[in-house]
Amino acid sequence: MADTNNDEQHNHTFEEASAGASATFPMQCSALRKNGHVVIKQRPCKIVDMSTSKTGKHGHAKVHLVAIDIFTGKKLEELCPSTHNMDVPNVSRTEFQFSHIEDDFLHLIRADGSEKSDVKVPEGEVGDKIREYEDAGTDIFVTIIAAMNEEAAISVKEAPK
Repeated sequence: MADTNNDEQHNHTFEEASAGASATFPMQCSALRKNGHVVIKQRPCKIVDMSTSKTGKHGHAKVHLVAIDIFTGKKLEELCPSTHNMDVPNVSRTEFQFSHIEDDFLHLIRADGSEKSDVKVPEGEVGDKIREYEDAGTDIFVTIIAAMNEEAAISVKEAPK
């Protein structure tokens, strides 16, 4: 017979809940693929090369991963036993209508009409293109990539006329 006082231990109050999915999910090393994503040194990366090496009689096969950080472009490498799990980042790409640049931040318009203004103008070619289009008054769409609580503009294209 259950004691009613013991039921107290099962009454939990959860103060906080996540609004979305986790930032990463586990995947076995041997299941990772070139052009897929992986977390190396706590950074979301795109796999550019991978090779599997068989080791000795009682050893495990090892997977050598070469990947590029999707935000910084830095090359990272990892050697992992093929049976071990590695984290894979949840990466999303979203296209926004461009409004204007203010204090080096992009002002973008979501599909529902609300504004997003927390993404910095990227360095280099993409940032230069956005500024050119803004100066010319051209309607453009900016693609934002997001992973592990980071976001960056990765491409820009003219809006269809």
